[in-house]
Amino acid sequence: MQEHSKFKQQVKAIYRLMAGLFGLFIVAAIGILFLLSNPDWTRKKAPETEQEYVAIPEEDDFDKIENGVHVRTGLIEADGLMTVVNNCTNCHSAKLVTQNRMNEERWIATIRWMQETQNLWDLGGNEEIIVNYLVTNYPPKNKGRREILSDIEWYDLKD
Repeated sequence: MQEHSKFKQQVKAIYRLMAGLFGLFIVAAIGILFLLSNPDWTRKKAPETEQEYVAIPEEDDFDKIENGVHVRTGLIEADGLMTVVNNCTNCHSAKLVTQNRMNEERWIATIRWMQETQNLWDLGGNEEIIVNYLVTNYPPKNKGRREILSDIEWYDLKD
């Protein structure tokens, strides 16, 4: 009889162990389901910041000229400006135009190169307007590698 009661106690212990493990399994399953449904609950929330919106310029401001300079592109206001803006700044920045100062032959050669290798369309009658604008406003500068330093207070080095 003692063996029978010992066996019953062992079965009860195994039953309690199985019930405890099943309970832990249920708790873990509920936790996993909760994490899957709401994965952000453990993350710290960043302080909310206000969105900053940039105003789109009005149509009047789009081609605004200030102090003889086209504001949007930085190109000099002169005859042919809008032809240059409409044809050149479709593919690249106006900065590329202003940093490449060339004579008429070089501007024409550059246009031909862009037509042959960069899919630039035929400019037709606009080519002469564009080249005249560029030669007039962005001719080559005669300077070396850098401009001569000016407004410098030189001093003698001491040994």
